[in-house]
Amino acid sequence: MSADPVDLLVMGAGINGTGIARDAAMRGIRTALVDKGDFGSGTSGQSSRLIHGGLRYLEMRHFHLVFEASRERRTLLRIAPHLVWPRSFIFPIHDGGRIPLWKLWAGLTLYDLLALFRNVRRHRMLSKQRVLKAEPHLRSRGLKGGGRYFDAQCDDARLTLANAKSAHQHGALVANYVVVDAFEPADGRIRRVRVTDRVTGASYTIRAKVVVNATGPWSDILRAKDGNAEPVLRLTKGVHVAVPMTRLGNNEALALTSPIDGRVMFIIPWGELSYIGTTDTDDDVDPNLARATADDVIYLLRSANAFFPEARLSPDDVVSTWAGIRPMVAQADGIDPSAVSREHRILESQSGVISLVGGKLTTYRAMAEEVVDLVAAKLHKIDGRAHHGRAPTDTEPLPGGDTHDLGVILQEVIREGFSRSTGTHLVRAYGTETAAVLNLAASNPTLAEPIVAGHPAIKAELVHAIRREMAITLTDLLMRRLHIFYEVIGHAVPELGFVVDLAGEELGWDAGRKASELAAYLQVIQDAMAFRDDLRAG
Repeated sequence: MSADPVDLLVMGAGINGTGIARDAAMRGIRTALVDKGDFGSGTSGQSSRLIHGGLRYLEMRHFHLVFEASRERRTLLRIAPHLVWPRSFIFPIHDGGRIPLWKLWAGLTLYDLLALFRNVRRHRMLSKQRVLKAEPHLRSRGLKGGGRYFDAQCDDARLTLANAKSAHQHGALVANYVVVDAFEPADGRIRRVRVTDRVTGASYTIRAKVVVNATGPWSDILRAKDGNAEPVLRLTKGVHVAVPMTRLGNNEALALTSPIDGRVMFIIPWGELSYIGTTDTDDDVDPNLARATADDVIYLLRSANAFFPEARLSPDDVVSTWAGIRPMVAQADGIDPSAVSREHRILESQSGVISLVGGKLTTYRAMAEEVVDLVAAKLHKIDGRAHHGRAPTDTEPLPGGDTHDLGVILQEVIREGFSRSTGTHLVRAYGTETAAVLNLAASNPTLAEPIVAGHPAIKAELVHAIRREMAITLTDLLMRRLHIFYEVIGHAVPELGFVVDLAGEELGWDAGRKASELAAYLQVIQDAMAFRDDLRAG
């Protein structure tokens, strides 16, 4: 990146930054992408893992956002079928709840209408008996009925990674763990950015004709480096907790209104777990320090127990937590965090730095297209180049998504001797790129073994993540590439010796680096489960 000038430097490799880099690279714009952490290590890897139209946005009358999100949901189901898949939701209505049955019917009808009746399936209203048939462990007392509607679920971290990989395949230069130190203005414009490689400690200067700030909750920090002292963001925290699905006994995803404050929240299946979320509270801490507090966890568990009273969930049932900071555009004071618009804004500073702020995961591709349209116009003004036509980001599959039948790949994995659960896991993570993992497993029988007994991930995936997915830390591997951190009780601590040795062999780690990687991963565990210490202290 420092050797030759680029047309575009994108700062921030979350879903927005990787989407911008992909779109720009597909248009033939010479693009560089950097992030101070890993791809999707911020908000984009700590989301509700939903690609959805935003049913609750109807109450706020944000109809345009729902329409746009519904369109983008269709697009992502088409271009990334392995990473974005349909998910049915049951929305039960009880006596005394904030939303009456008639209002749910009106909302779901409008939801389908704004999707131009092209959702996965249309909604259906359900009687009390049909709701309980679908979810027999749901509280029956006061149940009036409900509805079933459809949205989509996603692997947020791997969706972000897929966009980074696609950008690279189209010629973009991409690097994680590269922090922006300073802007170096010339003639009032930013054309040079000073960065440091956090792995080696070396510093470099990247020369770019256009610079884009897509750093999510860190956007105001980068804007301040450019002399923009006035913040534009309102940061709110969203927390999720994962518990064994057997403790709740839910069959489908559920949309609920919390009896504590009336907020819409979700209980969503994820493998053998169900995750409960999300909170929506103002948070002015460093986004790097966001974590689930005791109050957050108790709120989510109490809300779930109100609908599944037999579960009697306690903090001891929590397998994992995650907390993300939403970078929403600030509005008038006094607005409840849940009511703040998820619309986005594109800002341009006096020095020419473009900042994308706000927005939501579902609409990242459309936002990226809008930003790159502006970048292309600026490049035309700078050097007179022809306007770049829009990139086919809505039709070209993301890596691994070039198939209409994932079942064919699943059968191939099973024929190779793997269980259906491992096959499903591999196909869901890699799609048509599953063969690359299978080839590694075939080359060494040890790599065909599970990383953790009872979990479907296999050791070959660790090697694949290092060689082909730019995983360079232990946390990259176990949290974002494989999600073992979230899905395994105990976070695979007994298996860390093998994992760190394998990673060390691939990446050339010495004993000191291995020790620091272990310490860093154990610190991540401690932070995620610190709520238990908070409860004991309280």
